[in-house]
Amino acid sequence: MGTEIERKFLVEGDQWRAAATRGIAYRQGYLSLDLQRSVRVRIADDKAWLNIKGKISALSRYEYEYAMPVADAREVLDRLCVKPVIEKVRYRLTHAGLTWEVDVFGGDNAGLVVAEIELDSETQHFERPHWLGQEVSHDARYLNINLVRAPYSHW
Repeated sequence: MGTEIERKFLVEGDQWRAAATRGIAYRQGYLSLDLQRSVRVRIADDKAWLNIKGKISALSRYEYEYAMPVADAREVLDRLCVKPVIEKVRYRLTHAGLTWEVDVFGGDNAGLVVAEIELDSETQHFERPHWLGQEVSHDARYLNINLVRAPYSHW
């Protein structure tokens, strides 16, 4: 898969919903909480993946992803992953020709709504949607792996 370059923002209001696709429920868990490299299991609808990431910079990570049986993923989430498991509903929408993913968190992270955009370079220009709030790309609290360590509801 290669490199993922991503920027993350808080979302203001619900106006983004008018352009969003049907939400897909995600459950994901981490097998360790190492910030330099992570191994996670994720289930979305009827598909599951094992994902490995390694930090390059605050915005870039090496990323490798492999399909796995959903039944195995459920067992790993329930038996092996650090708790709490991340629960969120992901929506996709297009703005100015680029795809945004909006995650509405549940469980211990309920109340948190973030938008992410994947870019071709760390300096790529993009048009900000009007519902986009503060950028949190450089705030480690908003990394999913850290939302396991310190859930949003505990802030």
